[in-house]
This record gives sequence, structure tokens and C-alpha cells, in this order.
Amino acid sequence: MPVQIGAKSHHFTEPLGLLSDCHRRIEMFMGSLVAIAKLGGQPLSHEGSHSLENALRYFREAAPKHTADEEQSLFPRLKALETDESKFVFSKMDELENDHQWAESLHAEADRLGSKYLTDGILSENDAATFLKTIESLAAMYQRHILVEDNSLFPFAAKALSQTDKLTIAEEMATRRRVRR
Repeated sequence: MPVQIGAKSHHFTEPLGLLSDCHRRIEMFMGSLVAIAKLGGQPLSHEGSHSLENALRYFREAAPKHTADEEQSLFPRLKALETDESKFVFSKMDELENDHQWAESLHAEADRLGSKYLTDGILSENDAATFLKTIESLAAMYQRHILVEDNSLFPFAAKALSQTDKLTIAEEMATRRRVRR
């Protein structure tokens, strides 16, 4: 993982903080993809190739774990809660799960075209336009998605989940990453 200077990194005892840390990485890698997609398929510099390769790897390998953290660990525990505030959050969770499903096809297309860009060193005008549209769609979705999670879902979860639930979520997250705690 790239080093984020000045950014606090959370430990596996703080699963909501880890999810938020992941959002910062998503934003960073989406920024790289947007910048590369705006090149219009022109030849990549060594640095551009490296950035594209890292971003594609991140979304191929790490992002699915983040989605699993939310859909398999966090969301089910939140859905088990019955509070007045939870009804609003539940409606947002449905939207977030739909985002995850929609993003899968966009990521597949971004990975296909990004890999082609890396292999060929250039993209056709048509492929470059499709790559840009795909990346811009992903970036817009993530911007909205992260805003909902960071400003509504995670604060609600921090208040509503027991410490036991949080530690269980953390353990599940560590297991997905094969991290010993």
C-alpha cells in the first residue's frame, strides 16, 4: 500500500476507522485513474504506467475486500438493529449495496481497458473515450458513496454497534486479509 503522509492509519481494533482509511485510498487511486484517463489514450510515461498498474491492482485485489467488509460484516449487523435512526440508514444501505453491484461491471471495464493501455502503451480514440467515461462514472459513484458512508453510515455504526460487534467485524476484516492480530 502507498504511504499516506500525515494520514492516521487505524488498527484492526478500529474497523470503522479502517473502512474510512480505505476510502482515502479509493480516493487516491481514483484520482490517479482520472488523471490517466484524461490523457486520452496517449502514450504513458513510466510514472503513468506505474500509477495505472497500482490503481488497477488496488481495485482488483483490495477493493473487493472492502466491499465484503461492508456487505458481509457491517451491513448485516446494522440491519439487526431496531432504532428510529436505523430506518434512514437502512435505506442508504440498500443504495450502497446497489452501488457495489453497479461498480463491479465498471471496474471490469476499467481493468480491461487499463490493462490494454499498459500492454499496448496507447489506446485508440474509441477505447480512450470509453475508458474516460468508465472512470468518470466510477469517480462520481465513489464520491457520492463515500460521502454517505463517512457522514451517515459510519457515525451511526460507531454509536449503535456494541464493542463486541466492532471487534468481531475487525476480526472478520483481518481474516479476509490474512492478517494476524
